[in-house]
Order: sequence, then structure tokens, then C-alpha cells
Amino acid sequence: MVTQHYAHFRKAVRILLPALAALFIASPVLAQSAQSSPAVNSGDTAWMLISAALVMLMTPGLALFYGGMVRSKNVLNMLMQSFVALGIVTLVWVLWGYSLAFSPGSPIVGGLKWLGLMHVGLQPTSLYAPTIPHQLYMIYQMMFAIITPALISGAIAERMKFSSYCLFMLLWVTLIYCPIAHWVWGTGGWLNTLGALDFAGGTVVHISSGISALVLVIMLGKRNTTEHTGEEMRPHNLPVTLIGTALLWFGWFGFNAGSALTSSSLAVAAFCATHIAAASAGLAWIAIEWIRYKKPTALGFATGAVAGLVAITPASGFVTPPAAVIIGILVSIICSQAIHLKSKFHFDDSLDVFGVHGVGGIFGAIATGLFATTAINSAGANGLFYGGGVTLLLKQCAAVGSVILYAALGTCLIAFLIKSTIGLRVTNDEEIEGLDITQHGEEAYAMAE
Repeated sequence: MVTQHYAHFRKAVRILLPALAALFIASPVLAQSAQSSPAVNSGDTAWMLISAALVMLMTPGLALFYGGMVRSKNVLNMLMQSFVALGIVTLVWVLWGYSLAFSPGSPIVGGLKWLGLMHVGLQPTSLYAPTIPHQLYMIYQMMFAIITPALISGAIAERMKFSSYCLFMLLWVTLIYCPIAHWVWGTGGWLNTLGALDFAGGTVVHISSGISALVLVIMLGKRNTTEHTGEEMRPHNLPVTLIGTALLWFGWFGFNAGSALTSSSLAVAAFCATHIAAASAGLAWIAIEWIRYKKPTALGFATGAVAGLVAITPASGFVTPPAAVIIGILVSIICSQAIHLKSKFHFDDSLDVFGVHGVGGIFGAIATGLFATTAINSAGANGLFYGGGVTLLLKQCAAVGSVILYAALGTCLIAFLIKSTIGLRVTNDEEIEGLDITQHGEEAYAMAE
């Protein structure tokens, strides 16, 4: 009996071993075949991986851009408000944010099909980017979601509780950013269906954050002034701000050119328009300073370049290089005037988030309705100056108005909820001592005794 069982065992081994060997030999081939599916374009995938990394770099760049402009006692808090976005928004995006923004749903908000990234795998999705893995599109959009609430931090610098800021960010991304992203970019979103154009985030990113920043500034109130503290409110380290500007400018190529979602001529057009607008705006800003104050400043060039990047964001995949020059020059004139008038309205937008991102984003969205041409992007539309009449311009105005209204009301409700529970603002003593020590127990420039 034992001999018979042993014979059966040997026979089974002789049959199974070749089959197992064939499976192990074939599995890498099968895996390679799955990875090189004709639907996935390796060039597009490589470009979008780089673009996602470039957009991620913008958030540390923003931290340095803002960090150099606050007083030295608040620089770590300013940096942390950007870096913590990398943690909070990443988890929100993975757990529910991406689903609310991009899964098919109503015209107002996405569905729950992709909660926890269910059904978001390594195969492409025909809904958005048919030549790259779905997870790559998801993480590229995650980087947009991360930097958008971080932009708001510049407006409320030096006076908001860090715990309140973290809670605000979580609620804001969920309730404000995700619905607006769905309106503009999501399948079935009502502004998408309407035909409003936003190539890389003029309405979704800059108008939403700029308007929300203004609302939050009004609800927080002003910082303690020089008369209260005896301190000047000037930027403490402009070289750091310029380094941040360089990183933002560099990362913005992934922000705008990456929004083509392919390694293509459209990405080239967006790349060129982005750089041209930033350069034009930076020069225009210091020219304005030269005329107005007789001295061009480093901060002025940095601010102008960022304003140019903001304005070209919605238009970058739709406009020609000469149009990018015009947009860059005009946005510096408009945004510098908006900042100049800030004191007349008595609100303390610490680092001019509304003046640059809010006003610049509004202008960029409207400029898209003027300068867009199907010669650059056949999937777009012709603006007023290219024979399209006022149709696109009216659609752009509808998008701008709806985002302003929703972001303002939503931010007001979120801020009121937080103010009524844990409070928005640090105490006067904490503000005078500095948020680095009172909120984080650290100093950016600890000197030896």
C-alpha cells in the first residue's frame, strides 16, 4: 500500500514540477506583457511621473517663498503650514477626496465609487488620461490638491492657531476644493459640460484659494501692528523668498505643461507660454516699481513672476506666445494695483494671497476667454480676439462667478464653525512671542548663548 501511494506521489511530482517551472518562467513574461500593455504609453507615463514630482516640489517652494517674507519668529510656523499639507491632503485624497473630485457622479460632486482608491489601479482610465496608469493621474491631481490650501496660509500668516489651520485645511479640501475640481475637470461636472476652460487650475486652484484667503483674513482680523509690538513687518530673509520663487517657477512647468497629460506638442506650447508669461510679468512688475518708487526690488520681481504664473495657468494650453507676453504684462499692472489698494480696504492679507492668486486667477480665467485659440488646442475654443465672439468669454465669467460665490460662502461657514469651537486665532501674548515657540516649541534661528 505504501509503495502504491509512493508511486502515485512520484507521478504527481513528475506532472506538477514542469507545470510549476513553466509558471515561474512565464510569470515575468506575463507581468512584463501586462506592464507594456498597448494602452499605456511609456513616454507619456515618464513625463507625467516627472510632472507630478515637479508639482510636489512647488509646495516646499511655496514654503520658502512665504517663509522668507514673514518675521523670523514665525518662519517655522510658515514652513510647517505648507509641509503639513503634504500629510493631511494626501490622506484626504486617498481616502475620499479623489473620489469626490473625479469619480463619475452628479454635476456638483463626484460619487463614492473610488473611496480608498478602490478601482484606481495601474491600468489607464478612458475618462481622463487613456495613455497613463490611473494611479498616476490620481497622484498628479493629488499634488494640485496639496498646494491649493497651502496657498491660503500666506494670507493668515503670523496669527492663526496651527491646530485650527490643520482642521480648516481638512474641511476646506473636502468641502470646497473637491466639488470645484469636479465642476471644472470631473466627468459630468457642470462647468466642464458648459465648456468653461481651465487648462491647469486658474479657477480650481487660484481663484478658490485667493477668495478663501480673503474671507479668512476678514474673519481673523489684523495682526498686531508695529505700534503694538515695536517690530517692523518687513520680510526677514528675501534670499529665501527668491529661492522659493525659483522652485515655484521650476515646478510650475509640471503644473501647466503636465496638464496636457501627454508628452506632446500641447505640453510644449503650455511650457513655453508658462515661462514667457512669468518672465514678462516679473519685468513688468519691476518696471512699475521703477516708475512709482524709483527703485526695482527683488521682492517685486518675485511677486510679478508668481503673478504671471498664476495668470497663465488657466490659459497655458490655449494661447500663443505673444498672448502670453500680453497676459504677463497686464497681470502685473492689475495685481500691483490690487495690492496697492489693499490698505484702503483695511484688511491684513499678510503675503498678498488675494492680490496675487485671487486677482491674478480671475484675470487669467477671463484672459482665456479673450486669447484662447484652437490653433494651439483643438479641444478648446476660440476666444473673443480669435473670432469666437463672446461665447467663451461669458462661459469663463460664469465659472469665475460661481467659484467666487461658492468658495466665499463655504469658507465663511467652515471658519465660523472652527471659530465657534476651538477658535481661529492665537492669543495676543502668543502672537507677540512668535508662533514658532508658542505653536511648535522650536526656533528657526536659535543663537548660541
